[in-house]
Amino acid sequence: MPKKILITGAAGFIGSNLTDHFLSRGYEVVGLDNFSTGKRANLSEALQHQTFTLIEGDIRNPKDCHKAVKGCRYVLHQAALGSVPRSIKDPVTSNEVNVCGFLNMLVAARDAGVSRFVYATSSSTYGDSETLPKVEHIIGQPLSPYAVTKYVNELYAGVFSRLYKMECIGLRYFNVFGQRQDPNGAYAAVIPLWVKQMIRLERPVIYGDGEYSRDFTYVLNVVEANEKAMLAGNDTLKNGDGFVHQVFNIACGGNTTLNQLFETLRSNLSRFNPEIANLEPVYGPFRTGDIPHSMASIDKARRLLGYNPQYSTARGLEMACEWYWRVIGSECFPVLFAI
Repeated sequence: MPKKILITGAAGFIGSNLTDHFLSRGYEVVGLDNFSTGKRANLSEALQHQTFTLIEGDIRNPKDCHKAVKGCRYVLHQAALGSVPRSIKDPVTSNEVNVCGFLNMLVAARDAGVSRFVYATSSSTYGDSETLPKVEHIIGQPLSPYAVTKYVNELYAGVFSRLYKMECIGLRYFNVFGQRQDPNGAYAAVIPLWVKQMIRLERPVIYGDGEYSRDFTYVLNVVEANEKAMLAGNDTLKNGDGFVHQVFNIACGGNTTLNQLFETLRSNLSRFNPEIANLEPVYGPFRTGDIPHSMASIDKARRLLGYNPQYSTARGLEMACEWYWRVIGSECFPVLFAI
């Protein structure tokens, strides 16, 4: 029988990509989502599989967590309330979901005897640290409530590893992008938001001078990292205490300024509509809580997980633009897509 995996946040951007991947590998997958930010459409393929079970529930409810994890060998915990600006506006809800919900899932996984708990953390934990590239053991002061919640997740996972001998692995995602990332809403991430605006021939806003930089990471690299973390031998992952709790940077190991990002997106999208090549950005004030520069060292993930990102940032942006053009372009230019 295939091994059983629980993926929390299964209807979300990253969660749905993970769900499709593991179903294609023959695993039995349970998806838990409350659809506060996830989309049912993201699970359209998964729902065709007999080995997929969808549980509509909330990680803030311990009963939902225990129900979802029953019989599962692995947990890939992706459910969270993202966005630095959202956490600044509403820190209480961010804490309830990202900290209380995370703790509920840890307890449920412990009680169910799960073999390994792999969870999504964030590059925001590096805070005001100016060290580049970012290495896992050097962090600064958090700059947002969201960053605090993700750092608390790492602390809790470490404690559960030591107290209950759980195997916990945290993956610090660096600016993940790709197919199914939602371009709509007040807290849309920069890449899908700008792509949507450019397709509609609108001018994107760059906050600051455009020289802030990020280690943009294509979503299929994140899928690879989760699989590697889930299956890596525990002898390799034991820390100095002899317990399995490690945190890894998951990125491409490069950096792209916002100005460079704009130029790359404009170039990719103008292949579909030459008018996009004439767009110029609008510059606005710097945003509170934004980290100036983010570039990861992925040496630890390469060494201990065998992580080797298959998609460069440039190739990922090209693929993402093609996907968004099919989805959004069909709305904006229905005549073209009818041909």
